Amino acid sequence: MNNIFEIKRSCLLTTLELHKRANAGHIGASLSSLDILVYLFFHRMNKEEDKLILSKGHAATALYSTLAKLSKIPEEMLDTFYKDGTVLAAHPPCNGVIKDIPFGTGSLGHGLSLAAGIAFSQRYTGKNFQTYCIVSDGDCNEGSTWEAALFAAQHKLRNLTVIVDYNRLQGFGFSEEILNLDSIKDKFLAFGFDVAIADNGNDLNNLDSAFNLLSDTNKPRCIIAHTTKGAGVSFMENKLEWHYLPMNDDQYEMAIKEITNA
Repeated sequence: MNNIFEIKRSCLLTTLELHKRANAGHIGASLSSLDILVYLFFHRMNKEEDKLILSKGHAATALYSTLAKLSKIPEEMLDTFYKDGTVLAAHPPCNGVIKDIPFGTGSLGHGLSLAAGIAFSQRYTGKNFQTYCIVSDGDCNEGSTWEAALFAAQHKLRNLTVIVDYNRLQGFGFSEEILNLDSIKDKFLAFGFDVAIADNGNDLNNLDSAFNLLSDTNKPRCIIAHTTKGAGVSFMENKLEWHYLPMNDDQYEMAIKEITNA
């Protein structure tokens, strides 16, 4: 993992640039999940067949930035983000034009069902791969998420790992006030998952330690990653407004300066 920290910084700068050029919101959600995406793509997903579903599709810029760093998306395609006719919309595309984005997502609660289906397909294809699904607090408000969790446990989908980007903020406020998810660890345990906690899901080493705590069992697996909305930009961190707001010029300059000097 020697160079992964510089990769993360580069992806962070690209993510902010995409939001600024497009004058688009959902910055906080993208920064919250960026470390998870970088860790998975650059360290955990070791096979070409491994799949990732970003259920919290409003964090699409973090996904695009990471895939571009991997040369899975041409750098010049990033220039089209949020423009008319682009395949890089505010949420991941659903037309299959990008091989590493299997499904369009963002209508919360759908992603884990899709990921469970992909993992289950291994029984019939004979292929050996891992499936990862990043879900949000908002995803975990939806009954379809828990239906998929029951399905995954029933079929012992050991090749499925759910990562909860648990930043405790969603579109209308703090999660504990909207629909309290605590103890989310106990919930996933009760639904038949092997569970580990990343106390700081915005720290790559902490994520790695959490993954290494997961057992090699016939259960599906879950990482509860305690993250921070807007992670990496101090004036955005843990602020509800950065679920929605675009940056003005001064804010963008402040954010870039903070990251480059860190």
